[in-house]
Amino acid sequence: MLLRQVGHSGLRVSRMALGTMSWGAGVDDYEAAEQLTTFVDAGGTLVDTAPIYGDGACEELLGRVLASTGTRDRVVLAGKCALTRRDGEVVRDASRGTVLDQLDLSLRQLGTDHLDLWQVHRWDDSTPLDETLAALEHAVTSGRVRYVGISNFTGWQTALGHATLAGRPARVPLVSTQVEYSLLRREAEVDVVPALQHLGMGLIAWSPLGRGVLTGKYRNGTPADSRGADPRWEQFVAPYLTPDRAGVVEALARAAEGLGASPAQIALAWVRDRPAVASVVVGARTTAQLVETLAAEAVEVPPEIRQALTDVSGGEALSSAEKE
Repeated sequence: MLLRQVGHSGLRVSRMALGTMSWGAGVDDYEAAEQLTTFVDAGGTLVDTAPIYGDGACEELLGRVLASTGTRDRVVLAGKCALTRRDGEVVRDASRGTVLDQLDLSLRQLGTDHLDLWQVHRWDDSTPLDETLAALEHAVTSGRVRYVGISNFTGWQTALGHATLAGRPARVPLVSTQVEYSLLRREAEVDVVPALQHLGMGLIAWSPLGRGVLTGKYRNGTPADSRGADPRWEQFVAPYLTPDRAGVVEALARAAEGLGASPAQIALAWVRDRPAVASVVVGARTTAQLVETLAAEAVEVPPEIRQALTDVSGGEALSSAEKE
């Protein structure tokens, strides 16, 4: 698997990342170990996790799997902070005490002395930004974190965060942001991508398959074993099961058929090759699904088909490069 530089930083990651959001909930130890081994053997390096994933059980499971497979030194381990569970609810808290406590717990559960990338999961209006960024700076200068980034910030929040952290005494840079980005969700192109290009940051795309809709599995209804049929995930998927988005899926399916690939592989290749993208995060319930997804690494979408998909999915969400 090819590696990419994250923005202008020295951090290099595989251009496909292994997501672990369902580990500890829908994915058990055995399946997780098989997926991690498959991913690493395919040349993948970036593994993305968070304290709230798997209903809070993900990081302990990932720590066990990293130990049992002996793969910690072969992966770029990306964690998060600022979302936490209290009284059964997920709340935003980017205060210094909370995020540094989360870091300590993550390191213990993951069985490692450092994270390669540590990301603020969500913007928190209730905490001064400088306080959060000072915690990131401390994590780097104390050696527990190598690089820092953000997640789900708007364009102006990204620019403000970058400038504020770079202006602190240690001059630690923000190197990346994670945002949702797919053929069905292109809002990042309006303000986030131009900000990243200007600041020299890299984009890590989550849900590049449009919450599963771009696999084509919902073209003829909602499969009983899909997230769309699961009460816990129904509201997550439902916004993408609309007539206008169905047209994008049909165009994608036709392109995939013509190229001899799956719709998921074409959708991933499209996102992967967009401006500023360093990596796309993929997750799977089974190793077989992961193997099919990883095959997108070898897929190249011809320029004319890539442009057709861009046009049919774009609306007003055009990248700055396309506007020029």
